[in-house]
Parts: sequence; C-alpha cells; structure tokens
Amino acid sequence: MSYQDTLERMFSETRVRDIMTRALVSVDPSTTLFQISKMMAQGGMGSILVKKDGIPSGIVTDRDFAIRVAANGISLDTPVEKIASFPLHTINANDSILDAAKIMSDKKIRKLGVSENGKIAGIITTTDLVNQLTRKD
Repeated sequence: MSYQDTLERMFSETRVRDIMTRALVSVDPSTTLFQISKMMAQGGMGSILVKKDGIPSGIVTDRDFAIRVAANGISLDTPVEKIASFPLHTINANDSILDAAKIMSDKKIRKLGVSENGKIAGIITTTDLVNQLTRKD
C-alpha cells in the first residue's frame, strides 16, 4: 500500500467528530469589530461564529481582519456582520475528514462549522486536518 493510499484510508476512516473543536464562541451580528478583536486576542481564537436569529450562520476569522479590515481601513466600530462570511459552510459530524478537506479545498476556506443533530456543535479547521496528518500513534 502506498503512502498516498494510507493517507486516503486514514482520512476516509476518521470522522469529523473525532477531531473537531467543540468549544465555540458566537456573537450577535451587531457586535463591533473592536469587541471581536478583543475576544480573539484574549481567548487565543482564530474565529468566532456570528448568529442571526440565535442560529450560527456566519463566521469571522483572523484572516478577515487582515484582508477585509486592515487592508481596507475599516473602522473597529463597524458591526461584525459587515465583514463576516455568510453563509457558514458546514459538514456533518459523521462525515469523514477527507470530505471536510475536499469541501475546504473546493470552497477555498479554512474552517467549517460542524453540524450534529441539526445544530452547530463544533468547528473543524485546516489546522485540525494537518495535526491529524502529522499525528504519531
């Protein structure tokens, strides 16, 4: 079996729920970019979910701050809904991490919300996938 086959098998057999992060932080769309930046810095987070009508439906990432805020001189008083990415792209917790990698690659994104029983239960990132790839058992 080739190395590529071994990787594909491992990524096909590992479920999203096995490596996702369950600790989620979410905010209302009116939360300011200043408040978001403080939350990210204090919590060591790379992303925060944005709720619409109480349901996580978007995401703001540290990359959004670099590309959308800093590069365009957007005021930190701006509500997060102005720069967040909508809709939140999701994957089912029971899907394989290979499926997650394919979605991220196809959509050119780095984070996916994870749905479980019809609700967002976590997040999976490209970092999670790389960590899985380099894991030593």
